[in-house]
Amino acid sequence: MGKADKIDRKLRVLDAADERQYMIGENYEVYEKQGAPTGAMTFHYHDFYEIIYVLEGEYSSMLETQTYHMKKGDFLLIDQNVMHKYHYVEKKHDSSKRIILWVTSRMLAELSGGDMDLSACFRGDGPCAYHFPIYYEEMLQGYLLKLAMTELVEAKQPGAKEVLDRGYLTLFFAHLNLLCGGQEYLFAREELVEHPLVEQVSDYVDRHMEEQISLDCLAGQVHMSKYHFLRRFKELTGMTVHSFVVNKRLIKACEALRGGVSVTESWQLTGFSDYTSYLRNFRGNYGITPGKYRELYSERK
Repeated sequence: MGKADKIDRKLRVLDAADERQYMIGENYEVYEKQGAPTGAMTFHYHDFYEIIYVLEGEYSSMLETQTYHMKKGDFLLIDQNVMHKYHYVEKKHDSSKRIILWVTSRMLAELSGGDMDLSACFRGDGPCAYHFPIYYEEMLQGYLLKLAMTELVEAKQPGAKEVLDRGYLTLFFAHLNLLCGGQEYLFAREELVEHPLVEQVSDYVDRHMEEQISLDCLAGQVHMSKYHFLRRFKELTGMTVHSFVVNKRLIKACEALRGGVSVTESWQLTGFSDYTSYLRNFRGNYGITPGKYRELYSERK
């Protein structure tokens, strides 16, 4: 058995069929995932950050209105509450191998120091995919592989793995933030696929968030019949137009709650017809009430 095989056996692995999009760990999780996913085919979002690094093969993700076709060595950074999904390409991803990192804003705040905000790399103005020179890529890959391991040979003392992991996490994000500050490593525009239909709908919902938005109105905005609009939108996003609008409202409501807005204001600002509808959808998506969400977020500050 080779050295690489021994390392691979120690990695935490998330099955390609695993659809879990929530964290079990309190602050961060790192996994290896292989093959074409059978889950994550529908737009979803979460209140933690996500990084996808392609170890081998190819992989594609759609973030809101753009699809990123990634190759070995590429990094994709996904901000909190950004709708995204796996983008299936026939026979392209069967040999894909990637590292998935999930981390909370609280964890990155704890690791940040001085004037350096380690979560800043998720808030760029342009594309959020990068390809770094081989030296930097291998350095970042090394930190990720260490984090994904279930045990470290050098961590022989009790608690040493946890301490080392915090160090690797800090080093990874410190270097990543420095690299992301340079535009030269960003994906080129020709490496992205734009989805104008989703962009038009998303922009319209953002501009009219406080209003009631009808299907007829949205179909008219994109100059399509209702039937073709519904079918094409579902093909692109994996979700219905209605679900998309509701989720956009919920994302905005969460932002308002985290900003200190009252529960009453949060549903009135985001276009829900009444509190009952707001509460049902919020609890269905987050598993807690808006009031509890606001309380938990206040405790984290």
